Amino acid sequence: MVERLTEAQRGALAELLAEWRMADGRDAIVRSFRFADFNAAWGFMSRVALLAEKADHHPEWSNVYNRVEILLTTHDAGGLSRRDVALAQAIDAIGP
Repeated sequence: MVERLTEAQRGALAELLAEWRMADGRDAIVRSFRFADFNAAWGFMSRVALLAEKADHHPEWSNVYNRVEILLTTHDAGGLSRRDVALAQAIDAIGP
């Protein structure tokens, strides 16, 4: 079973994931991305989908034209876990 992050681990999130923020009303992190156009946004989502599938950890996300919003939480853990941090870092590595 995947465990939720401890308070100490949560304290390090701002430094580890500078572009991510805590989601309102949820134990989750969220980040918004903006691209030149729909094609670029869709291509990014395709790359994220491959990362997520490999990690067997899938985001909640939305896409409107050139914007993508990604929310990460671990449902099995009831909130944020190391899996979310790892996927967020992998997403940051391929992001715009």
